[in-house]
Amino acid sequence: MQFEEAGRYIISLLNRELPANLCYHNVDHTLDVYSAAEHIAKAEGVTGKELTLLLTAAWFHDSGHIKGRQDHEKLSCSIARESLPQFGYSTADIEHICEIIMATKLPQSPKDHLGEILADADLDYLGRDDFFEISDKLYKEFCLTGHVTSKEHWNQVQVEFFEDHRYFTKTARAERETKKEKNLQLIKAELE
Repeated sequence: MQFEEAGRYIISLLNRELPANLCYHNVDHTLDVYSAAEHIAKAEGVTGKELTLLLTAAWFHDSGHIKGRQDHEKLSCSIARESLPQFGYSTADIEHICEIIMATKLPQSPKDHLGEILADADLDYLGRDDFFEISDKLYKEFCLTGHVTSKEHWNQVQVEFFEDHRYFTKTARAERETKKEKNLQLIKAELE
């Protein structure tokens, strides 16, 4: 597998073709998820081919936004299936990558440990110090796409999302759960 080449290819494609109004689902998000996936994977003891498949899935997980917002995970798998054979990925490896990508579809339902890691990496920011900065980008994107109508509506959506969300890996639970709870309390305070 020509892993590095596949990464350069998809990042270049995202830079060229992602809609400009995606202030959250952009290359910065992809790189953030990649970094979080790499960190969690190392902490969870994932190495070798499994790590390559996971990180490839991280690169491709939101590429479907190039083609559309609806079912973007399936569209991401379509892009992976079209692109990855030229980088030496086997059909079986690509199907596993697609399974990992589908773990990020909400509500998250990962099928294996690699899916759990990518699901946690995708929402890693919920339990971080930069949560409000990143959340604001998603709020702006949701305003532009008509998913929320006001800051209050957004905060209500956030509270519901936080209360339904859970981290899957031991690493994410240990490193993100406490801060995630503090961030939730701050959102609730804004609503009062």
